[in-house]
Amino acid sequence: MALGALFVALTAVGANITAFVPFMVVGGVPITLQTFFAVLAGLVLGSRLGAFSMFVYMMIGLAGAPVFAQFKGGLAALVSPTFGFILSFILVAYVAGKMIENKSAVRAFVVAALTAMAINYVFGTNWMYAAYVFWFDAPEGFTYKLAWLWMMAPLPKDIILTVLSGIFAFRLHNIPVIKRIVARQNKAA
Repeated sequence: MALGALFVALTAVGANITAFVPFMVVGGVPITLQTFFAVLAGLVLGSRLGAFSMFVYMMIGLAGAPVFAQFKGGLAALVSPTFGFILSFILVAYVAGKMIENKSAVRAFVVAALTAMAINYVFGTNWMYAAYVFWFDAPEGFTYKLAWLWMMAPLPKDIILTVLSGIFAFRLHNIPVIKRIVARQNKAA
């Protein structure tokens, strides 16, 4: 549980990097480190514990703790345009963890990380588009293409960090102490 709690905390810290650098918000989408930590949670903790840690992160935020981007939290987040990204973290961690089960090559870790990031982008961007069209005030001239253009700003950062998360997780998996802790936690989960 300690490693799961660590990833909840890391995701909360990564979410609020824009609080210190306010110009890192493009089209209402804060550029954060949440995706990096969600992918890393799945790769390091495995599918079940990684997904559970992201579920706990989401629930803490919905309960009102200011752990979402720009120190936001509460049930109002459910209807925000960016909540789809938060919701996708559960699936992201699960898929990343599932893809590397019984894999021991760095390439498998990087492919799993990039696949998980793609899921985050597809789910989150489609949620954002739906939110702006159906229940949120869309900016003038807002289109599906514009929603995806907004996502081009954080894309290079996310690709680089996602590849690094795959490499980092692979290296962590080769540390005997980490192997034992993760194996023990996966048995308990």
